[in-house]
Amino acid sequence: MNRPLLRIGGTVLLVAGLPAVLVTVWWFASAGSTSIYEPPLHRIVSTFGQVWTADRLRTDVLPSVLRLLGGYALAGVAGVGCGVLLGSFRTARAVAEPVLELFRAVPPPVLVPVIMLFAGIGDTMKVVVIAFGCFWPVLLNTVEGVRAVDQVADDTARCYGVRGGGRLVHLVLPSAGPQIMAGLRQALSIGIILMVISEMFAASSGIGFTVVEFQRSFAIPEMWTGILVLGLLGVVLSLLFRLVEQRVLGWYHGLRGAQREGGGGHA
Repeated sequence: MNRPLLRIGGTVLLVAGLPAVLVTVWWFASAGSTSIYEPPLHRIVSTFGQVWTADRLRTDVLPSVLRLLGGYALAGVAGVGCGVLLGSFRTARAVAEPVLELFRAVPPPVLVPVIMLFAGIGDTMKVVVIAFGCFWPVLLNTVEGVRAVDQVADDTARCYGVRGGGRLVHLVLPSAGPQIMAGLRQALSIGIILMVISEMFAASSGIGFTVVEFQRSFAIPEMWTGILVLGLLGVVLSLLFRLVEQRVLGWYHGLRGAQREGGGGHA
């Protein structure tokens, strides 16, 4: 067997090995369970297909994903915009820092009742909650990324007359890109959590709403299938984010790879 196939096989084994072990352990450990709250995994799996039909995916999963994407996009745009502003101007950062620290310390779920008073119980409230929670990691990472722009590169850009929008597009955003993507990656997991929490408070659709409805009606295997859906959704979104990250930061990963090879693989 040639080396590429061995490498692919090793990668698949590395990625799928631990999940396969955990599922196997869960399967056999729960096989004889008679507890109503801890049903056997084979019963959960057999229930999964009956619960998550195409119609339920359309009425519950799709609205959740759209709310998540809406809040996440708002947080991304606002976080990067404000982060570039605060990272570029020391005075603005000094003025805004106390207020930012105050709001950053407030857990977003606490604000759900307050936001409900102003935004109602519709999709707007859920999108605002998700956006508020996702905003902070994007903002803070963008500020740090902008502040860490290489001074030599910055001086060189100024010498060549690269200023204003050109400096932002060709120097600041590419330099801060790794930090910005790190913030967006953190925000994604926070967004999924807040999506579920906001749907548990007041909703008539969504994955969080469905899980709570199953729990209240003691449909325990069905409730577990909802939790599995959330986990699978998180995995899919994480993989999609990784593809986007590799595309956007291709130059960065190439540079890191070249540096590792140049350093004899010791990095």
